[in-house]
Amino acid sequence: MALAEIELCGELIIAATSAPEERLSDDRIDEVLRVEAARRGSECERGRRRGRQEITP
Repeated sequence: MALAEIELCGELIIAATSAPEERLSDDRIDEVLRVEAARRGSECERGRRRGRQEITP
């Protein structure tokens, strides 16, 4: 398990150093880590990760 985590960290570092922008977007991080769309959650979940509050009617 630890080796897999180290490999993923390495892939993130490589992606970050080769990215033209200052920071990687959430979508780019998910792409590098090969996160499936179903596991990323809804847009509300993504908003909460960015520090936004969820507004419910």
